[in-house]
Amino acid sequence: MVRPYLRMALLVVAALTAVACSKSSDDSVAANNAAASGPAVVHVRTAAVEGGDAREVSLRFAGIVRASQRATLTFQLSGTLTERKVELGQTVKAGAVLARIYSPALEPARDSAIARLDELITNYEQAEREWQRARSLSERGVVSEQSLEQIAARRDGLKAGVATARASLAEASKMLEENTLKAPFAGRVEALLVEQDEFVAAGQPVMRLSSPKGREVEVRVPVYMLNHVSLGAELPVWSVQDRSQAPVQGSVVEIAQAGAIRGELQPLLVNLPANTLNAGVPVEVGITPQTIAALTVPLLAVIRDVNATASSTFSPQASSSSSTSVFLVRDGVARRTPVTVLRILGERVAISAEGLVAGDQVVYAGMTKLADGDTVIEVAHAVRTQPVEG
Repeated sequence: MVRPYLRMALLVVAALTAVACSKSSDDSVAANNAAASGPAVVHVRTAAVEGGDAREVSLRFAGIVRASQRATLTFQLSGTLTERKVELGQTVKAGAVLARIYSPALEPARDSAIARLDELITNYEQAEREWQRARSLSERGVVSEQSLEQIAARRDGLKAGVATARASLAEASKMLEENTLKAPFAGRVEALLVEQDEFVAAGQPVMRLSSPKGREVEVRVPVYMLNHVSLGAELPVWSVQDRSQAPVQGSVVEIAQAGAIRGELQPLLVNLPANTLNAGVPVEVGITPQTIAALTVPLLAVIRDVNATASSTFSPQASSSSSTSVFLVRDGVARRTPVTVLRILGERVAISAEGLVAGDQVVYAGMTKLADGDTVIEVAHAVRTQPVEG
C-alpha cells in the first residue's frame, strides 16, 4: 500500500522540476533578446543652441514716476490747525494760502515786543536830550566831564537796546506769519496729512505739493552698474501697466556715488520728457551693462553635477563647487557635454562650451531617465519666441 503513494509523490516532484526549468530557460532567452536589442530608447524634447553673435543684454530696474518739483509742507510752530483752504487734488498758484494754525503765544509775544520797543525808544530819546543839555552845561563848566561821559554811556546803552528790541519784534512778527502755510510754487495738492482742528507739532508734515511741469523716476541699481551710465545718457523707460507701449527715452540727471555699505543699492535719477508718463505710474528703466558674444541654451537644458554623484536641473543659486552640462543630441544619441554658465538671460542661459555650435540640439525635457549614450527620439523641437525689445 505504500508503494503507490511513493510513486505519486515522485511524479509530482518531477513535474514541478520540469516547470521550473522551462521558466528559467524562458527568462534567459528574454534577457538575451533585451541585451541584443541595445540600450533603451528615451523620448525627449530638444531645443536649438543659439547665439555666437554679439548681442546687447538689457537689464530692467523698477521705479515709480514722480514729479521733478515736489515739496512736503510743514509748519515751523506747534499749534492747532484751524483753517485748511485746499482739497485733495486741487491746483494752487504760487503764494496761495493753504492752511493756518493757532498758537496762543504768538500774538502776545508780538505785542510784548512792540511795547518793549516803544519803551526803549522813549528812554533813548530822553537820554539823548539829557546828553544834549549836559554837553551845553559842560561847555560852560557847570557839568564835569565825568558826568557827561556817564550820560553818554547810558544813551548808547539805550540805543543798543532799541536795536535789540527791533530784532525781537521782527522775530515775533515772523513767527506770527509762520502760522500761515503758503504754496512755494504752483502745483497740485497730492496728499493731506492732517485734518482740521488737529494738533500739529513743529516740523510735522501737513500736506504734499507737486508741480506738473516735470517728471522723473528714481531706480536703485547695484554698484557695478554705475560704471555703465553717465550724465545725460538716454535710457529706455517702459510702462509696466501697458507693456505694448513703446518705451520713453529718459535722460540721466543724477548718479549716486558708491557707498561703503556692502550690497547697498545706489540711486539713479532719470528725467522724463514732458507729457509722457504721469506721476505714480510704475515703470522699468533699462540699462545695458555690456555686449556679450556667447551661445545660449534654454535654462531647463542645463543640469548641474554636485560632487559628480548626482545631477539636477541648474538654478542660479547653485553652489560654485558644482559643474554644469547639457545633453547634446547628434545622430539620435544623447551625449553629456560640459558647459560653463556665463549669464542668466531670462529663460535662456549664456554658456561657453567646446564642441557646441549654433544649431545643435540639446535636451530640455525628458532628462529624468536619460543617461549618457542613450538613444533618443526627439518628440518636438522648441520654437524660440523673440522677446519684444524697445
